[in-house]
Amino acid sequence: TVLANEQAENGKCERCESEVTQKDLEQWFFKISDFIEDNKKTAGLLSGLSKVDWPESTKSAQKNWIGRSVGAEFRIKIENSPKEFSVYTTRVDTVFGMTYAVLAPEHKIIQELKEQISNWDEVEKYIAETKKKTDLDRMEAKVKTGVEFQGVKVVNPFNGEVLPLFVADYVLLQYGTGAVMAVPAHDERDFEFAKKYDLPIKHVVLMEEKDRNPWIDHKGQDIISWKQKISGEKKWWWKEDFCYTDDGLLFNSEEYNSLTSQEAREKMTAWLEENKIGQKKINYKLRDWLVSRQRYWGAPIPIIYCEKCGEVPVPEADLPVELPTDVDFKPTGESPLKYSKKFQDVACPKCGVKARRESDTMDTFVCSSWYYLRYSDPKNEKEFASKEMLKKWLPVDLYVGGAEHSVLHLLYARFFTKVLHNLGYLEFDEPFLKLRHQGIILAEDGTKMSKSKGNVVNPDDVVLQYGADALRCFEMFMGPLEDMKPWQTKGIVGIYRFLEKAWKIQSVVDEQKSSDKKIRSLIHKTIKKVSQDIENMKFNTAISALMILVNEMEKQDKIAITDSELLNIIIAPFAPHLGEELWEKLGHSESIFKEKWPEYDSDLIQDEEINLVVQVNGKVRDVVTVMADIAEEEARKIALESEKVKKSLAGKEVKKIIFIKGKLVNIVI
Repeated sequence: TVLANEQAENGKCERCESEVTQKDLEQWFFKISDFIEDNKKTAGLLSGLSKVDWPESTKSAQKNWIGRSVGAEFRIKIENSPKEFSVYTTRVDTVFGMTYAVLAPEHKIIQELKEQISNWDEVEKYIAETKKKTDLDRMEAKVKTGVEFQGVKVVNPFNGEVLPLFVADYVLLQYGTGAVMAVPAHDERDFEFAKKYDLPIKHVVLMEEKDRNPWIDHKGQDIISWKQKISGEKKWWWKEDFCYTDDGLLFNSEEYNSLTSQEAREKMTAWLEENKIGQKKINYKLRDWLVSRQRYWGAPIPIIYCEKCGEVPVPEADLPVELPTDVDFKPTGESPLKYSKKFQDVACPKCGVKARRESDTMDTFVCSSWYYLRYSDPKNEKEFASKEMLKKWLPVDLYVGGAEHSVLHLLYARFFTKVLHNLGYLEFDEPFLKLRHQGIILAEDGTKMSKSKGNVVNPDDVVLQYGADALRCFEMFMGPLEDMKPWQTKGIVGIYRFLEKAWKIQSVVDEQKSSDKKIRSLIHKTIKKVSQDIENMKFNTAISALMILVNEMEKQDKIAITDSELLNIIIAPFAPHLGEELWEKLGHSESIFKEKWPEYDSDLIQDEEINLVVQVNGKVRDVVTVMADIAEEEARKIALESEKVKKSLAGKEVKKIIFIKGKLVNIVI
């Protein structure tokens, strides 16, 4: 079967440990690359991120996954041959430091050079070994490997220098052009490779004094071994046997000496274009989306192959193509659909002759990329979704999902939306306006819950012992929504007692009692706090505020029915069973969830007393309780009469007193 990179470790399947090899297959792609940048109708995948309220970490993850880079692409010739290949680099300013070139093992020019390569057997063996590695293995490999082509050299177009050519698996065909100009003094991967194979390391970019200092101070570098070059008023440095990857000032670069890296990139790119050797180019890590899967489970790809007509889409009237049941799950490396007679017994929709269906199914991310659109009109049997329902319900106002979907599901859903917007089916081009991630609950020891580890907490068991409301509230109370949080069985007891208190308050409700002013004020402060926290998804602090309110209400001999009703309404979203039951006990026949959410009274949330901070020269010396509306003259008097303040003044002259109403008095001496 086909494996994802993450399922293959050290050239073996993570489950059965069979050896993994890579093969070229003809497969279907979605052209997601057409939507990276803006077009006339639709904002691109990059610029569209500025339109949505998403965590910055998620936006950054998508930008990095797309991997936009501005650089130069140019051709490198094979010495004494008409053959050439292209390289792409974002650091053309370092080209005079190139000491060798590298091709990815899959690069097609290697086969074209076969007759010139005198150590072909060695090269061929290396390429075969590479096929056992995943791209992930190749990118993360600490030890770089490769083979030099004997009998083949390349020419640096900038200075005519003849250099060795290698095949190495740290270069991937799908990134850039599958070939690199290797500059070991200014690229870490090239540096590691050059050290291993004893290749020259030529420095062409100097670092400024400020960039060198951290290496001296924190990395134990010997200051004597650094070499210095003075340009203008600045000192510039380089060091043998050292890799410097940032921008700087050029040297050892002929007519480009003393230019900054940015200046050199502009001039060198212009030279390439003038000499028709290369040009400025924007590149992306993101490749078109491979959707073919060689497995049974998945939506069949609706294509029919005809020897006469070629690839023919299944007519719309015949959709959806459904999975057959006459399949045999033999390990052939191909989809079981290929051997289903029922599935493959098909005629060409164009000419009617016997044909065959595409046997691959689609990546399951295809299905999860549009489901939210169907949710707007799920029972519509005439169309995907009516325009009225799409307009009424979408785009999604708030989407809560795991951060693990940052660069797959979320990116693909955005792509689907942009395609449909571009075709005129949708009025919006971003599917989820606001996104928040929820953290996962860990085991009590802080590790991930796993059946194999035997540390899974079964929610059903917790519900049986403490109730669903206690479990629900405790999960919200454990910490911020987005954080990973270890489960604490003892902690749920506190939440259970809090809910018990809320229940017992019902027993002291008195229909004849007027609302207590202090309790009424605290209720309205809690309404404000809980309302804001729900909007900001800070459920843990909302429950903390409810706990404070319940504790104060519990101290009362009698509670006014209006106060009890307000408590029940604001506690109901967190403990719905409790809220509904208490609401009914208060004599209401309609559900509590049909009640309007209460608004707080701004007059009732004003404190009568406040804690006034008293400072001397900005340092806190005392905190005094005063009336909230205290006048400045009275506040000054109280501050100066404080025994703690008198000690700090110790007979010194007071130059001025700063009063900030409701907050502090600062005495300056």
